[in-house]
Amino acid sequence: MTRRTVRIAMNGVTGRMGYRQHLVRSILAIREQGGLDLGNGEVLWPEPILIGRREHALREIAERHGLTHWSTDLDAVLADESVDVYFDAQVTSARVTAIKKAIAAGKHIYTEKPTATDVAGALELARLAEAAGIKHGVVQDKIFLPGLLKLKRLIDGGFFGEILSVRGDFGYWVFEGDWQEAQRPSWNYRSEDGGGIVVDMFPHWEYVLHELFGRVTSVTAHVATHIPQRWDERGKPYAATADDAAYGIFQLEGGAVAQINSSWTVRVNRDELVEFQVDGTHGSAVAGLRRCRVQHRSATPKPVWNPDLPATESFRDQWQEVPDNTEFENGFKSQWELFLRHIALDEPYHWDLLAGARGVQLAELGLKSSAEGRRYDVPELSL
Repeated sequence: MTRRTVRIAMNGVTGRMGYRQHLVRSILAIREQGGLDLGNGEVLWPEPILIGRREHALREIAERHGLTHWSTDLDAVLADESVDVYFDAQVTSARVTAIKKAIAAGKHIYTEKPTATDVAGALELARLAEAAGIKHGVVQDKIFLPGLLKLKRLIDGGFFGEILSVRGDFGYWVFEGDWQEAQRPSWNYRSEDGGGIVVDMFPHWEYVLHELFGRVTSVTAHVATHIPQRWDERGKPYAATADDAAYGIFQLEGGAVAQINSSWTVRVNRDELVEFQVDGTHGSAVAGLRRCRVQHRSATPKPVWNPDLPATESFRDQWQEVPDNTEFENGFKSQWELFLRHIALDEPYHWDLLAGARGVQLAELGLKSSAEGRRYDVPELSL
């Protein structure tokens, strides 16, 4: 086979997500399997160039994985004509400027979400990329999770009949940082640094709902900052100015209603950190990160409300597990492979910067809905 190298400038790999999911579990995993088989006698070989602000951290990561290319000079890397792709996993507030530079340099763009801090900025990126004639993609990892892939299998097979509603629960308790170290970075809880659970999670809910159930046509949200003070990485207290919980209701095209709670101030009493229950006329399903369970109408029990007697049945045992029936890859890796095939073979790919702008739009309207106490329609975006 012929090896074809694609050089990828990866900005933000010193962060948790950029390092674990994108560098190690995606790009390096593709290399460990011998590259990406393009099916035409060619293998695509990703060559990462690590970019960040901390030289010592970049050097340590490079040495750990036997990589030779890293830099703290983004402009110099983008000026290198041998670089094909720019990937961004920085904090959101730094993303727009860097992506604009990469577009101007003619690089293909692949980026984490949210793509910008507001919908105007997100649409500008999409329009600039289209005008430049480059290929562009946005990470939308949740739809590649095993649990949601099983859920899509059920939808495509007509299991639900008419889908009536979607109920989602996401979140866990993030320690305040005083007596126990927080498991998320402190900037996530400062709005001035681009933090907040709405800007983080509503873009996820937009593409999950859009891909599986239909476009979001309106949003009603209530957001809260339940924990007003937290402690940063140095153990110093700071004011938590960003929202740490959001309660959203989304009307979907076709008539179904979705209600999703997102919280970093909730203690988990469910099987997985995120779960979606879908109810339809012919059946229901509960899907998480990996598992998916169903209850068909033909096997639906007949509950009777009687508060005077203790429940004698185990409701969870009345659901049937959906089998894997296939081997599931890491979701981030799966989407990376699709994007790389899009670059190399021009295969269809619709998770682009316009899709990313829809996520930013939903977050923006969700915050506006909460601030003004009203429902907002979600207009369709276009270039």
